[in-house]
Amino acid sequence: MNMKTPEKSAAPRPVIHMIDEEGDAIEALAMTMEAKNPKVAELLYEELARAQFHSAGTIPADIVTMNSKVEFIDERSGSRRVLELVYPRDADIEQGRISIFTPTGAGLIGMVAGETISWPDRSGTERILRIVSVTPPETAEAAAG
Repeated sequence: MNMKTPEKSAAPRPVIHMIDEEGDAIEALAMTMEAKNPKVAELLYEELARAQFHSAGTIPADIVTMNSKVEFIDERSGSRRVLELVYPRDADIEQGRISIFTPTGAGLIGMVAGETISWPDRSGTERILRIVSVTPPETAEAAAG
């Protein structure tokens, strides 16, 4: 049988790091949104399961947390983007704010600058995202204001 199967990443996904309070909020969001978008909820549950949790004061600055600005490259298309990772209520793609409850947002949380991850997009196609830089929330807010 020659059935087409989705492309899978050969390498395991890296350990990610999260702020413990954000992990709780993301889990609650995933539970709330599970019926509406079960695929993204499942991706978030998988992220939470492989995360190492830290207090807000001890997480390194080069880790993607909520409200961080993230510069990344889609290795397949070559496109480079800078987005702020936010909760759904604050999302505004025209302002460069992407929701944690999108496939790309779920893939970015907890990543470290310099890391690469194979991650599905909305269509289920695997994309390879390389984190170029991370600007922590306090620094990002100061630069904007």
